[in-house]
Amino acid sequence: MSKRCYYETLGCQKDATVEVLKTSYRKLAMKFHPDRNPGDHTAEVKFKEINEAYDVLKDDQKRAAYDRFGHAAFEAGMGAAGARSPFGDFSGSFSDVFEDIFGQMMGGMGRGKRQNRGQDLRYNLEITLEEAFRGRSAEIKVPTMVSCNACSGSGAEAGSSPETCSTCAGHGKVRATQGFFTIERSCSACRGSGKIIRNPCKTCRGAGLVQKERMLNVDVPPGVEEGTRIRLSGEGAAGANGGPSGDLYIFLSVAEHPIFQRDGHDLHCRAPVSFITAALGGSIEVPTLDGGRTKIAIPEGTQPGRQFRIRGKGMPVLRSAQRGDLYVELAVETPVKLSRRQKELLREFETESKAGCQPEAEGFLARLKDFWNGCDKA
Repeated sequence: MSKRCYYETLGCQKDATVEVLKTSYRKLAMKFHPDRNPGDHTAEVKFKEINEAYDVLKDDQKRAAYDRFGHAAFEAGMGAAGARSPFGDFSGSFSDVFEDIFGQMMGGMGRGKRQNRGQDLRYNLEITLEEAFRGRSAEIKVPTMVSCNACSGSGAEAGSSPETCSTCAGHGKVRATQGFFTIERSCSACRGSGKIIRNPCKTCRGAGLVQKERMLNVDVPPGVEEGTRIRLSGEGAAGANGGPSGDLYIFLSVAEHPIFQRDGHDLHCRAPVSFITAALGGSIEVPTLDGGRTKIAIPEGTQPGRQFRIRGKGMPVLRSAQRGDLYVELAVETPVKLSRRQKELLREFETESKAGCQPEAEGFLARLKDFWNGCDKA
């Protein structure tokens, strides 16, 4: 029986790219794989056909021969695609699919030597509330791993160079076929680097990396909050084997302020006033975080705990022109260390006090009287 056209087997046109062929093969191979269709002879035959077709068409030379001579190009001992396995050359074709699917599960091993991305680093930076208000440019020292200057990051002593690993031929990985599966592992001889260092650099001891303190400038924008994280891409530890550097994450903490407390974009402060000012009225000056001052008019008879809202004097909103508000809470202070004359005047004031002079105290006493009367009747 004549063989089916390889392009038809994979459901592709003759001008299909390698990526299109691979995508189609991957889909069909998963569908008809014997492990997914146990006991299904038809699925086994289809799997063999698509495996054979892909093994030819993925190779430029084989594909060119097939396009010119058809199936005859691989007859008479010229290397049929499915000659070594009941399901074709599994290690040469279906392993490509599993390399894509399971590459990350097996430690990120792909084609070529393994390049390890450098570690991400964390730096804790404390700033004042004023700095969080205005923003600042900070210079920080970061201890990190950088490429060794003595060996230019190769890990080999000057005058020598790393040798290609004979175990993995410089690929950094080795393959082992088990049944239908080809398992790929990091080469134990070179630890996935693809190179063997016979004469290690004395400075970095063959690692290619050394620890060093680096000076970096960090721009802290106005309006940052406690726990804000700033990411500096590529400023982390250097990667091994020429891999990319990690990132540096700066975590901000805002120190406590002696006057202001922050609540989101708003600021709060507590301003003590004398009971004379609270009773007779007056004004006080309070500071603002931008270094200015603002005057608050206190009405006659102001009670403790009353808040005054000053719009636009709070914290700036991050990456915005808006600002929160400032809330000033009055704390009416009871005088201490009174002289004899002051005490006499206060007693005279109490004697002269009329009903309604202290509405909260009078109301509370009235409620107490009702409560006690209720208890007596019970």
